[in-house]
Amino acid sequence: MTGASPQVCEPVTTNGTIAVMNLHAQIDGLAVRLSRTGTGEAQAPLAVAQGAGLIDLLNLRGHLLGRVADYEHAAELAEQLVHTAPDDGTALLARARSRATLHRFADAAADLGAAGRSGADTAELDAERAVILQALGCHADAMALIRAAAQRQSDFTTLGSLAVLQADRREIAEAERLFDQARRHYQGTSPFPLAQLDFRRGVMWHREGDLDAARSWYEAARRRVPGYAPALGHLAEVELLRGGTHDAVALLRPLTRTSDDPEYAAHLAAALHKSGRVQEAKQWRERAATRYDELVRCHPEAYADHAADFWLTVGGDADRGLELALQNLTFRQTARSHALFQRAVLAQNRVAQAAP
Repeated sequence: MTGASPQVCEPVTTNGTIAVMNLHAQIDGLAVRLSRTGTGEAQAPLAVAQGAGLIDLLNLRGHLLGRVADYEHAAELAEQLVHTAPDDGTALLARARSRATLHRFADAAADLGAAGRSGADTAELDAERAVILQALGCHADAMALIRAAAQRQSDFTTLGSLAVLQADRREIAEAERLFDQARRHYQGTSPFPLAQLDFRRGVMWHREGDLDAARSWYEAARRRVPGYAPALGHLAEVELLRGGTHDAVALLRPLTRTSDDPEYAAHLAAALHKSGRVQEAKQWRERAATRYDELVRCHPEAYADHAADFWLTVGGDADRGLELALQNLTFRQTARSHALFQRAVLAQNRVAQAAP
């Protein structure tokens, strides 16, 4: 089975480059307004709503452009917001989303519980709980929450969530149907939700080993938002697997200048090494290693798995990879976490057998 063409149903949205510029402007404008808010006014509903809006926009930009610094800034603002408005459901929801972004799922779940006691919307809480449950591999529980939401209102968001969940469960035919259905239900003008949906569809086909379908959907996300870092990074991975080292390098170099996520530096090191540029590859490998060590210290729940994969591949340190894979397994008992741990064990065994 292969993925349907992105041209099957192509909604019209705002130009992606303009949308990113507008996102920057929204973030800057909200930051200025909030900086002018006095301490005594910080608990006013408008100020809380604006603070929560800024947090969500920072997390969105962090995802789109691969900026860990945006996630960290959002997390700091979320802590401040809850400190000034500890019983406000909007503030607690914003902090829950920010914590979930950095994979602090237990803390995020606690915030959702507190938000519920503060009168936050049940449907919104359930949507956030479903995200956490899915990330933890509790697919049946996540499915129950999303299906209940779909029964209340079958819209782009719920259909897209169902599609991504079915993709995670490797129910490919059903996921494809839902991806198409979600696209048909899209009524917005922002390119971001569609780019994210197309990216997740590409991830599904990438995981299934259909590189042509994966490439098609990554390209669709890239056309929608030209600077969309995850789509560009995964597209580079596909090009590398297909032997297109030059194309992979061309995709990755700009990302290493705009993103502080070491994944792109690591992939660039792999692409350069494969093309025979060993010394330059070594420089990027060292840069990625240093950054992964920083992120694992600060945000182990979010980056232990990526760092483990790095050390098992480009990093070339099976012992460190196994250590991080085991650490990741303590955070999430998912099929992917177990698979990563098994990879690490096999890699360490190969090293031990090769030793004199």
